[in-house]
Amino acid sequence: MDSLTNLIDGFGVILTPANLLYVLLGVMIGTVIGVLPGLGPTATIALLLPFTYSMEPTSAIIMLAGVYYGSMYGGTITSVLLRIPGEAASAVTAIDGYEMTKAGRAGPALAISAVGSFIGGTISIIGLILIAPSLAGFAVRFGPPEYVTLTVLGIVMVTYLGTKSTLKSVIAAAIGLLLAVVGTDPIAGTTRFTLGLPGLFSGIDLVAVAMGLFGVSEILYVMERSGQSHGKIGEVGRLTFSREDWKASRGPITRGSLLGFPIGVLPGGGGVLSSIASYGVEKRRSKHPEEFGKGAIEGVAGPETANNASSISAFIPLLTLGLPSNAVLALILGALMAQNITPGPQLITAHPELFWGVIASMLVGNLILLLLNWPMVGFFVQLLRVRIGIIGGIAMLITLVGVYTLNNSTFDMWVMLIMGVLGYFMRKFGFEPAPLVLAFVLGAILEESFRQSMLLSDGSLAIFATRPISAVLSVFVLLFIASSIWGAVRKDKKPSIIDQAKELAGED
Repeated sequence: MDSLTNLIDGFGVILTPANLLYVLLGVMIGTVIGVLPGLGPTATIALLLPFTYSMEPTSAIIMLAGVYYGSMYGGTITSVLLRIPGEAASAVTAIDGYEMTKAGRAGPALAISAVGSFIGGTISIIGLILIAPSLAGFAVRFGPPEYVTLTVLGIVMVTYLGTKSTLKSVIAAAIGLLLAVVGTDPIAGTTRFTLGLPGLFSGIDLVAVAMGLFGVSEILYVMERSGQSHGKIGEVGRLTFSREDWKASRGPITRGSLLGFPIGVLPGGGGVLSSIASYGVEKRRSKHPEEFGKGAIEGVAGPETANNASSISAFIPLLTLGLPSNAVLALILGALMAQNITPGPQLITAHPELFWGVIASMLVGNLILLLLNWPMVGFFVQLLRVRIGIIGGIAMLITLVGVYTLNNSTFDMWVMLIMGVLGYFMRKFGFEPAPLVLAFVLGAILEESFRQSMLLSDGSLAIFATRPISAVLSVFVLLFIASSIWGAVRKDKKPSIIDQAKELAGED
């Protein structure tokens, strides 16, 4: 009953002209970014960070959250029509979605994706409402040792799940932790790793790091391929589906919702992993698995529902534990902390208008996505005709202006450009920037909690084994590390998400 009352209060926050506009703006930007191959939600949120600092915290997070789950639907359009995932979570959808387009059934594919995304998102929001307050109440028991093991678990899982190379992800996370300790020691007050540069005395700015690693590097990478053609855009047709389509899809949509929700809660889970898992489940359950990869609507409905459900449930560990489960939520965490709001167990009681306002905005945003994007698919398809080079040039200009206006600092611009070049070469050589930025964001929390734990235990590491919650979390950390080592011994390189998806579809 309390949750229902609080949710009604959340609607009071969201149903104002300003916040409704931010919801609409967020989902529209997210859809456009999802449609355009290249700039994904992570890069876009990184570019938008400087502009959110002058906004009300609730409005800022409402807009950024809209960009995140809006991009999940937008990425479906290019996956279905061109077999080009607008963002990584839509890679699996491209397999059967494009085959449906070639068979003249792009309309049913896009329509069932929209309905599945709406249902999956709505079910996930209900789960968030039911679980988040209880989890926050439980997390109040967390002390420094628990936060140490929790942040380590988050970093370990992100570097292991959904990455091409565990070793490269560990290296990226180590660089992120190193960057996190640059600046002034929070306890001793001495400077460290600053190279004598005054601009580093207060540490490296998250916005400069994020905009460089995701914004600038993505722009450079996309513009390098700007001469490549999108190919022929498939005909959309009528955005409707038959009774037979719904009968075939309702099971995958239900299972995708129930599967995507828990996967989204896991650090490193998210849309990519949930889409792959859903596709695998539907293929194994199907009476005609040979149809998968040839235009099976179940191969579109399940993964699309799962990735949207997981994108919503990923907010549970962020809002209740202060633990981002992927790079996008790490940036949203940074946006909150810049507003002097620390997500965690106290967020619901300290800032109820933000917590319940964001949840209510997700319900409204999912409805807007369904009602607005369905008739506007034709408009979004036309965006594919815009040259990527033009978009990249405009985005670069916005990036430079945004990072400078944040602190009126040219030093931040240099940091951003250096990080951009680093991120570009990371992508070229198969290193993923997500573990780096996640470790950078969590590094400060990890260091502070670890040093507090050492003070509590007089320097004994046994404190992590003698406290029940931290002991359980430590076991999970060790299991994941052992699993990654075993995987490295058996196989040097894990397949990419595209390779996994093709393997599930039975392709070469």
